[in-house]
Amino acid sequence: METIAFFNLKGGVGKTTSAVNIAWYAAHAGIPTLIWDLDPQGAASWLLKSNSKKKAEPHRFISGKTPMGKLVRSTDYDNLDIIPADFSYRHLDQELSNKIEQGQDNIIHKLIEPFSESYALVILDCPPSFSALTEQIFDTADSLFVPIIPTHLSLRTFEQTRDFFKQNKLKPKRLHAFFTMVDRRRSLHRIMLVHPPSMLKHRLATAIPYAAVVERMGDHRAPLPEFDKVSPVSKAYSELWQDIKNTF
Repeated sequence: METIAFFNLKGGVGKTTSAVNIAWYAAHAGIPTLIWDLDPQGAASWLLKSNSKKKAEPHRFISGKTPMGKLVRSTDYDNLDIIPADFSYRHLDQELSNKIEQGQDNIIHKLIEPFSESYALVILDCPPSFSALTEQIFDTADSLFVPIIPTHLSLRTFEQTRDFFKQNKLKPKRLHAFFTMVDRRRSLHRIMLVHPPSMLKHRLATAIPYAAVVERMGDHRAPLPEFDKVSPVSKAYSELWQDIKNTF
C-alpha cells in the first residue's frame, strides 16, 4: 500500500482540490483508493458528498475504542472510499499530543496500516499547519505533494517545510512540489515556470492552470473530470496523476 499526502502550510493553494482529483484519477485507473480528510473544515468530505453523519470523536479512534474501518464511507465512484472529517477533528492534534507525551509513536501509521488489506493507495488531505498531526503525517507518508502558486510567499512555505524536514532528519526527497493556479498572464508566474528556483529543481513536471471551471466542483460536489474531462485543468490533473504515479 502506498501512502501519500497533500500538504502546504498555506491555505488556498489547491491542496484539497488536488487531493480529490488525484484520488478520482487513481480510482478511475482501477486502484482501490482511500482518502482520509484530516482537515476539520472537511472540504474534501463535502466535495465527495460524504459528510460524516456522526462525529468521529478522535479520542475514540485514537484509543482504539472505535475501529478505523467503521469510519470509512463509500463515495459515488468505484474504487474510491473516504474517511470524512468533521469539526471534532479540531481536537485531533491535542489527542495525538497526549499520546505522544505518553510515549506512543507512529500513531497515524498504525491507524492506517490495517487498510493495506483493502486499498492500494491511501491519500491524506492535511490541514495547513505544523502540528503534532502533520509531524505524524510526515513520518507516515511515503511521499508528500506540495502545491505551490508561483509566488514568493507560496514558495516560502515550501522552503519552511523543506527546512523542517532537514532539521528533523526527515528525507526532503519525499517532498514533491508542483505548481498550481498558474496564470500565464502574470509575469511572475511565467518567470517561475521557465526559471524555477533551485529548491524546486525536482518538482513535478505538470503545472495546474488557473481556471474558473475548478470552482464548479463546488456546484457539482464532484471531482472535475466527472463533469468536465476536456478542460485544460482536467487534462493537467490527468497528467499530474501520471507524474505522481511515477514517484511510487
